[in-house]
Amino acid sequence: MKFQEIKNNVFYCGLNDVDREIFDELIPLENGTSYNSYLVKGSEKTAIIDTMYPKMSDEYLENLEENNITNVDYIIANHGEQDHSGTLPKMLEKYPEAKIITNPTCKNNLMSMLFVPEDKIITVQNEEELSLGDKTLKFIFAPNVHWPDTMFTLIKEDNLLCTCDFLGAHYTFEDVFAVPSEELTKSAKRYYAEIMMPFRVMCKKYVQMIKDMNVDMILPSHGPVHKNPKYILDLYTDWTSDIGKNLVLLPYVSMYGSTEEMINYLSDKLNQKGIDTLKYDIITGDLGDLAMALIDGTTIVLGTSMVLAGPHPASVNIAYIASVLKPKAKFASFVGSFGWGGKLFDVLGELLAKLRLDVISPVQVKGKPTEETFKQLDEMVNSIVEKHKSLNLL
Repeated sequence: MKFQEIKNNVFYCGLNDVDREIFDELIPLENGTSYNSYLVKGSEKTAIIDTMYPKMSDEYLENLEENNITNVDYIIANHGEQDHSGTLPKMLEKYPEAKIITNPTCKNNLMSMLFVPEDKIITVQNEEELSLGDKTLKFIFAPNVHWPDTMFTLIKEDNLLCTCDFLGAHYTFEDVFAVPSEELTKSAKRYYAEIMMPFRVMCKKYVQMIKDMNVDMILPSHGPVHKNPKYILDLYTDWTSDIGKNLVLLPYVSMYGSTEEMINYLSDKLNQKGIDTLKYDIITGDLGDLAMALIDGTTIVLGTSMVLAGPHPASVNIAYIASVLKPKAKFASFVGSFGWGGKLFDVLGELLAKLRLDVISPVQVKGKPTEETFKQLDEMVNSIVEKHKSLNLL
C-alpha cells in the first residue's frame, strides 16, 4: 500500500495483510486485515498516528522512506497492542528525535511489552491538545473499546477522528475510502463480534459521543476510512442496542445424531411459530459466523452430547466463548443426549451464569429422543415463543 492523501496533508500509510487467516488465534479472517497508520504533516511538526504490526515493520519503514518521510516529531500511540504499536522500537531507531505521545495507561503497556524507554514517552490527559502548527491533535480517552489504554485522536482543523480499533473491520482494500457493501458490512460485524461485543455498553456510549461530534471522517486502525461516518455508526447503533432480534441460536455437537435430531426439531417448530433460527455445528462451523449471530440472537439453546460423565468439550468451549463475548441474549436453555450417566448441563450452566440469562427448562434424553422427549421440546418452543412475545419480537 502506497501513501494516499485523505485530506489536507493527512495521509494513509498503512499496509494490507492479505495472507493473515486468523486473528487473536481465535476468529478466522475471510478478507485478511489491514494495519492502519496515518501521517499528519503540520506547518511546523509532523506526527504519525499508530504504527505497524511487527511482522510487517520492514515493509512499513521502507514505505516511509520511499515517500521521503525523513523527519517525524511525534508518534501517537492510541493503544498499546502490538498490531498498532509493534514497530515503535524500530521507529525510534529510524527517527531518534521523535517522542511518543500517549496516555498513562498505554505508557505502562509500551514500557512492559516493547521495552520503550520512559524518557521517549510524553503522557497526555483526556482532551489535551498538541499543536503541529496549522494542525491540532486532540486526544480523547476511550477506555475499554477494547483495551483500558485506548484513546482516539481528533485532527481538529480537518475534523477527522482516528478511532483506533473502534469502528474497524478486518478488511483489505486498494482505495482507502470505504465503499459500503454486504462484504464490508459482514467484515465489520465479524470484527465487532470478536473484539467489541464484550464492551457493548462502552461502545454504545462512544457511538453517541461520535455522533454528537459530527466528524467528517472516521479513520479506524483496521479497515477502510469512512468518508460517510453514518454508515458505520448506524451499524454500531444496531449492534449495540439492548434488545436482540427474533432469533434463536442453536449451536450443537452431536456424536451419534440424537442431539442433532433434537436441534432440527426445535428449529422446524420455532420456524413454524414465526421465529428465525440459526443452527451451528460446533465441530465444522466457522466460529466467526457464530460470533456474528451472537450479536443478534435473543435466545441460545446449546445442544451437546455427553463425553464420559460431562458435556462434550466442544460445547464447553462455546459456552465459555459466549460468556466472555457477553452477547445481548436474554434467554437460554440446553438439549442433549447421554449414554450412561453423569451431569450433562451443570458445567454449561455455570459458564453461562455470568450472562444472567433467564434459563428455560432443559431437555435431555438417554439415547435417542422419544415421544416424551418431543413433548418436552414442544414445551420449550412454547416457552421461547412467550419469552419473545414479552419483548415484542413476535
